[in-house]
Amino acid sequence: MSLNWKEINLILDELNLEGAQIQSAVQSAYDIIILRFYKKGETKQTLISLSSGACRLHETFRAVPKSEKPLRFAQFLSSKIVNGWVTEIKQLGDNRIVKIVVKRSGAAVDSENETVIYKLYIRLWSNAANFIVTDENGVILDAMRRNPKRGEITGGHYAPEDIKEENLPQSTQGSQKEDDYKQKPKREFFIRDIKGSGSFNKKIDEFYAAQGGTLSLEALREQARRRCEGSLGRISASIEKLKEKEASYENAERFKVYGDLILSNIADIKPDAKWLETEDINGEKIRIELEERTVPAVMAQKYYEQYKKAKNGLSEIQREIAQSEQELKDVTEKLEHLLNETNPLILAKLLKSGGSAHSAGKQKNDTQKKRPGLSFKRGDWLIIVGRDANENDELFRRHVKGNDLWLHARDYHGSYVFIKQRAGKSVPLNILLDAGNLAIFYSKGRNNGEGDLFYTQAKYLRRAKNGPKGLVIPTQEKNLRVKVEDDRLRELEKCRFF
Repeated sequence: MSLNWKEINLILDELNLEGAQIQSAVQSAYDIIILRFYKKGETKQTLISLSSGACRLHETFRAVPKSEKPLRFAQFLSSKIVNGWVTEIKQLGDNRIVKIVVKRSGAAVDSENETVIYKLYIRLWSNAANFIVTDENGVILDAMRRNPKRGEITGGHYAPEDIKEENLPQSTQGSQKEDDYKQKPKREFFIRDIKGSGSFNKKIDEFYAAQGGTLSLEALREQARRRCEGSLGRISASIEKLKEKEASYENAERFKVYGDLILSNIADIKPDAKWLETEDINGEKIRIELEERTVPAVMAQKYYEQYKKAKNGLSEIQREIAQSEQELKDVTEKLEHLLNETNPLILAKLLKSGGSAHSAGKQKNDTQKKRPGLSFKRGDWLIIVGRDANENDELFRRHVKGNDLWLHARDYHGSYVFIKQRAGKSVPLNILLDAGNLAIFYSKGRNNGEGDLFYTQAKYLRRAKNGPKGLVIPTQEKNLRVKVEDDRLRELEKCRFF
């Protein structure tokens, strides 16, 4: 639902902005601008929406979020009309085009003695809404929606007040021929009775926040539900499958028992037997499946391999389950937070930025902190491992600081390992050996069981000019020879987090 021309006039009368100073221009979305006016000790926030089906201009009493990044039209308005004074504001006839004349002079423009006039045209047509700024001669300086087909681009011309007011169309069909328009019966408009208290501006603000099209709380909350519930369903299904796999892995010991029993009964197994029926160590009867044309010793080895795979895979599956359950919790909290938001402008921003458990700003920061590669927390020390050239390069460029320690295996391609520096602390030998083990293990020389590596602070690294991605040249490096310790690697694996 968009405003009709009578409602626009009432809104402008209540706003009473003639003589006001424009203090700021904020663009919270591509089709939403908020102008803040100051007059006689009172500040008014005027929301201008070009959203289809919800074109409107009215005072808003809600907090206005800023865009994640500066948007072009808001920057243009800030450079041209902010600190200017409104000398005229009116609707052109009944055409739903609001004209605002702004004067800037003195230090606000290039010359201290110069006065500049800007004309702002806010066209509130659902299918062709726009916010256009011209000079005093009608030359377009910029438009919120640049439309070359209409000539609504910088350097074009726009002066709708030149059309006789009695011939201005009342609908969005501005291109209709005048003769055809005169023969059409005029539609009657009236100011709607909107529930609520206070001024018409306040009622309109509350109405659109609750049910006004794509920016209403109802529509935005439904969008949040669809987005989050889809993720919740996907994550829940993934957890269910992982738990089924976990259950199969938890019986890994039986594969080892099968292998042992096959070898202990190898003399009694007939050629091409499909089953081995025997007793386990507890005296209970057990039936073990065999493969045709597979000798018993090979069959036993296959069961041992299944045992090893299941045992190693169990810890990984359990980590994946923990990670998925945390993700499920995060999405549930995000949905709850989105549904509890009462400001539609903030909710729209949260949805655009991906939604946050706390705020759009926090979401941005959380995204920036996500690291590639592997992370290990050993006491109070953080060790980060890049697994390929892309991760090495990304870690070096965006996720480490100058005093962080860098390690790399000598003479082999492999991971960059970083130890995050702690203020006022030197890296303990134990942590250095942890990082050294990881550097050798995640290199091409891992099968040697030991190797040389060099280490230095990240500030002594420089990227190789015209070299392959991730290649760095160290200076002031030191040498260290490390023997890979299986027990140390197992302990580190327990300290790995996502």
